[in-house]
Amino acid sequence: MSWQSDDIVLELNDVTFRRDGTHILDGIDLTVRAGEHWALLGPNGAGKSTVLGFCGALTFPTSGTVDVLGHRLGRVELQELRRHIGHVNPRHPVRSPLTVTEVVLTGITGTQELPMRWEPADDELRRARDLLHAVGLDERRDSRWPTLSQGERGRTLIARALISDPRLLLLDEPTTGLDVAAREQLLETIDGLAHSAPALASVLVTHHLEELPESTTHALLIAHGRTVAVGGIDDVITTETVSRAFEHRIRVEKADGRWSARAVRERPIVGARD
Repeated sequence: MSWQSDDIVLELNDVTFRRDGTHILDGIDLTVRAGEHWALLGPNGAGKSTVLGFCGALTFPTSGTVDVLGHRLGRVELQELRRHIGHVNPRHPVRSPLTVTEVVLTGITGTQELPMRWEPADDELRRARDLLHAVGLDERRDSRWPTLSQGERGRTLIARALISDPRLLLLDEPTTGLDVAAREQLLETIDGLAHSAPALASVLVTHHLEELPESTTHALLIAHGRTVAVGGIDDVITTETVSRAFEHRIRVEKADGRWSARAVRERPIVGARD
């Protein structure tokens, strides 16, 4: 089945979430369509991880509705739904010394290790190798997971997430722990998805504007569990909205498709007296 650019992949409608009587989210609305690439931004404790849990069909709202890939949470078999969602988590645990190719293949089985007596079909193995080529890891496909750099692990996990041909890709702070070069390589890989998988929708979580790929099209900015701004990326990521969300004067700038943020220092008034 082909998907059109206006197909709704993910929809949160007036979502509220409470845990132990504490409001974590309040009145969150979000609509993600095929081919859109969203950033989920906000300070620590804003509720970003909880929103991502809804996107991945891992968390149920206290009130409101969540529709993922056309299915409402609470009315769908979750394991089947999750097979169509790719998830990139830099803290992905791999306990066995799997090869890079084997880690990618676990995206087919939906497991952390390869199941006993499971063997990939020829086309699945070919797909894994094609994806490793796409993320620039041809020469590392037989390397063992413990020998990889953090950046190589991130690119491997992107290939793992894509091998099941998901309609929705979730990236949970994918550049965590990376040096500048590795971060830029990973962001370049993510940017490439806009061309190699044009119908794929994505949601990337971060609280650093410098970690936003150039291909980002939209953003949801939240603070204290509430929406500060939502919509097109250039309308959402502004000096005013980011300062409000982080409760600090922050100057936001964009150059060559990338964002940066710096605190605005209060300058003393020359000649001021006590």
